[in-house]
Amino acid sequence: MEPWYSLHWFDPAQWQQFRAVYPLALAFIPAILLLFALRYYLYRKTQQRLTLSLTQLDRSRNPNEHTRSYWSWLSWLRYLLPVSVFIGTGLLLVALARPQVIREQRDEQSEGIDIMLAIDVSESMREADLPPTRLAAARRVAQLFINGRRNDRIGLVVFAGEAFSLCPLTTDYGLLKQYLNDLDTQMISTSGTAIGDALARCINRMRDRSVSPVDTSQVQATESVKGRSKIIILLSDGDNTAGNLDPVTAARLAKAFSIRLYTIAVGRPVISDSTAVTVDEGILKTIATIGNGSFFRATDAKRLRTVFAQIDRLEKAPVRVRIYEDVQDYYRIYLYWGIVFLLFALALKTTIFGNILED
Repeated sequence: MEPWYSLHWFDPAQWQQFRAVYPLALAFIPAILLLFALRYYLYRKTQQRLTLSLTQLDRSRNPNEHTRSYWSWLSWLRYLLPVSVFIGTGLLLVALARPQVIREQRDEQSEGIDIMLAIDVSESMREADLPPTRLAAARRVAQLFINGRRNDRIGLVVFAGEAFSLCPLTTDYGLLKQYLNDLDTQMISTSGTAIGDALARCINRMRDRSVSPVDTSQVQATESVKGRSKIIILLSDGDNTAGNLDPVTAARLAKAFSIRLYTIAVGRPVISDSTAVTVDEGILKTIATIGNGSFFRATDAKRLRTVFAQIDRLEKAPVRVRIYEDVQDYYRIYLYWGIVFLLFALALKTTIFGNILED
């Protein structure tokens, strides 16, 4: 911080940073000018007579060039006193306005939500109607979705004829995206599409663990987790043809744990040997409805990105914003400057120039 006597405090850039607590005090600065103008008007005739007398005296003495220069110099000196009084009084009014610099610091806090991604890695995900393949398009869009999340815990379940929990709920998004990069249709050898088992794996990762009422510290530690929103995003292109758990039963179980379900059917019908390979949209719509979520159909990569963008907008955790203000007062600096100018005016009044500088 600059010392109070530094000219830095009169820099216009510095003044722009100030906020006046009592700005009305600044309105009195022009009033000082009006008082000086009124004083000049009231004593103008006296000043004119004094000027006339000095002119006559000057002519009677037949002054030389040095004398005329001397009186010209004194004519400018007489402004020092009123200017010093004006500046000193003005700076006192600036100090009275109480200039401050306020620096704000925003602290955004969000508990986030829990998200489980359930991605189909069955053989049909190698179809190229979503270039380069359905799985590659889903993998890329899922990574973009993760990039847009903040403070959310995200996990990953993969399924084909069986379902496996590949990554638990985590905020390590780099690790999660690495798992997504490694997704391949050869990860699970069992053929089929076990949608019900995939939902069960997701629910098992997200459901609250039972806490003993005696352990109060553990209860407090899990209160924030219980309050988090929970969603499952299931992406598949096939019928439920495998697994031990019916998808409808799994959806009802998710609803019991307050977990919302979003289902995405990817790909277009592919004709192979005159047989249409279609997605069982009925079961995907049904479990989404039971899980208080939504069903989406993604027939191309652009639509798939739009679907994830919609889910991203729908599932946002509330953000608490705290604003901290660092307030610093600078009125003392201008108070000191005002006193300096007024003392300078008083010194002019009491020195040999006192009579000369008087109007």
